[in-house]
Amino acid sequence: MTHDLDARFALAQTIARIAGATALDYFHRRETLVIETKRDAQDVVSIADRQVETLIRDAVADAHPDDGFLGEEYGLVAGSSGYTWVVDPIDGTSPFVNGMPSWCVSIAVLFEDKPVIGVIHAPCFDELYAAAAGRGAVLNGKTLQLDPSRTICNAVTGIGANNHVTPAFVGKMVETLMEAGGNFIRNGSGALMLAYVAAGRLVGYYEPYMHAWDCLAGYCLVTEAGGWHHPFPVEGERLTKGAPVLAAAPGAIDDLRRIAGV
Repeated sequence: MTHDLDARFALAQTIARIAGATALDYFHRRETLVIETKRDAQDVVSIADRQVETLIRDAVADAHPDDGFLGEEYGLVAGSSGYTWVVDPIDGTSPFVNGMPSWCVSIAVLFEDKPVIGVIHAPCFDELYAAAAGRGAVLNGKTLQLDPSRTICNAVTGIGANNHVTPAFVGKMVETLMEAGGNFIRNGSGALMLAYVAAGRLVGYYEPYMHAWDCLAGYCLVTEAGGWHHPFPVEGERLTKGAPVLAAAPGAIDDLRRIAGV
């Protein structure tokens, strides 16, 4: 597995950079894109998302035709190798189409239902976050290691929300965090905020309903940087369903688990 993992880890980083460059080109000419909606008017997609996912899917199929692949736009294709790539071609499409830089390409690889590779590329910031099981996490080659002295009271927590949960639930989530002495940000990309947890920029991230393509790369990064995450169900068809997402630095685990109720 070591050789197989290393080969896929190198490929994931190469693909992320190429996909990021392609997405960035679309970003610079976003006024030409036709924007469509999915679940509601806040849930948007464009040709950029679809083309970038196709680019990633084709590159994986060329290198590892027996690997499975799950993408946000085109769904799940099962494989036979034990490896499954889980990809969000542009996480943060709303910031993307509105000209904000807080979006990224997110690539995770599972091996037998465990996230073993996480690569997140934020092209507007020229940042590549990369982690693989047992190999640590890096940002542009610099090792990431979380500081246990950081808590919800002396650092910032990321939160996410969507129409899968009620406004009242979101309001209570924010209220509970702030009553506990914390504060929060939301930048429109859950994957990028999970990368920020791994980098120590955020002390944790909580979103009550999120998909695998949004969180699994970030989960691998957080784990390899010395943090913790709530388990995500990845067995079979459950991989395509949403679930609560919570990741935390060591000093924030107990408080954020209590706030999230997990």
